[in-house]
Amino acid sequence: MINVAVLGYGVVGSGVVEIIKKNGISISEKAGQKICVKKILDIRDFPDSPDRELFTKNPEDILRDSSIGIVVETIGGTNVAYKLTRDALSKGKHVVTSNKELVATHGPELLKLAKENNANYLFEASVGGGIPIIRPLNRCLAANEIYSIAGILNGTTNYILSQMKREGKNFDEALKEAQARGYAEADPTADIEGHDACRKIAILSSIAYNEFVDCNGIYTEGIAKISLADMKYAESMNSTIKLIAASERVGDKIAARVSPAIVKNSNPLHNVEDVFNAIIVKGDAIGEVMFYGRGAGKLPTASAVVADVIEVVKHWGRSGCYDWQVKNRNNIIDISDTETKYFVRLRVKDESNAREAVGRVFGNVEWVKICGDCPKDELAFVTGKASEKEHIRSFKKIEEVDSIIQVSNAIRVLGD
Repeated sequence: MINVAVLGYGVVGSGVVEIIKKNGISISEKAGQKICVKKILDIRDFPDSPDRELFTKNPEDILRDSSIGIVVETIGGTNVAYKLTRDALSKGKHVVTSNKELVATHGPELLKLAKENNANYLFEASVGGGIPIIRPLNRCLAANEIYSIAGILNGTTNYILSQMKREGKNFDEALKEAQARGYAEADPTADIEGHDACRKIAILSSIAYNEFVDCNGIYTEGIAKISLADMKYAESMNSTIKLIAASERVGDKIAARVSPAIVKNSNPLHNVEDVFNAIIVKGDAIGEVMFYGRGAGKLPTASAVVADVIEVVKHWGRSGCYDWQVKNRNNIIDISDTETKYFVRLRVKDESNAREAVGRVFGNVEWVKICGDCPKDELAFVTGKASEKEHIRSFKKIEEVDSIIQVSNAIRVLGD
């Protein structure tokens, strides 16, 4: 029998306990041994829980118990979770986690520590929730040279943008709806500012390119500036707007970013709605593959955690950790040196003079018709492909033109 301890009895942690109890027979058959939850660590009291006899507030009750072989960390964050993970790995206990922030920040260190102590540090649930993506990248696609990853990695922002598109709600209304449904936290900053998606693309990139990609070096932009007018324009272009996390191998470096993007209806990501996530991986042998499903939620995420527990038990006594190389130099290309197209909205005083100025500054552009509900004093267009630094210079120049009031918004175009 393999004993498991669960650190944190929140949404995911309670889901892990629920799944192990409910599906205990089939889980044990798949693992080859019986799996039981022996301890649950939480600072709160749960007097009405059917598992109340398993609770402890003292981490040492777990760390000193030699009969506990696997620790499931679902506390989140990088403070207490980091210390307890280090302590568990140092004692040779396997650790399974859904904590994307911890993996993205301290992954190389914790993987090294696990290897030194003949233990595993697994984190399938840290990226796609219930979507299997890390193990397929590491194993099923191992024969490929992966050269790009792009996807919708945050269900909260995707739900908000879906509500704006389908229901005509503005950003604030859609955010409140997401919070009311439990899709967004009371403090939604990590989601709407893109930090959650940034951590996830950093983890995926580290595995795909076999070297640590530091999330702190990835350009990250959220969705708070996306308006209903932007959505209407996108619709008129047979497109939509999504928060896209993407990375690409360019020579011996990696280009990565998180930002809103115009996604054409010919792109598979166009139809990914509500809280669903989707990840497109491109490799030299397999071509293009897509992973799709619920990227968050109690049971979907918990199912991925328990799958890692089963993986550890099936290969008991062997450490099968990922091994991320840590470069001594910055391996991420500065966002200013990457190329893209932009969809641009301008508020103007004089349309004729403004059009002429756009031609002078941006060169040939693709003009976008003003939609019925969009401001009448605007011009909209898609630029040609150029470096981010060139676009920044162009935006500064265009705002200096007398016939132009301001740049209302500028959104990258995916895939061009």
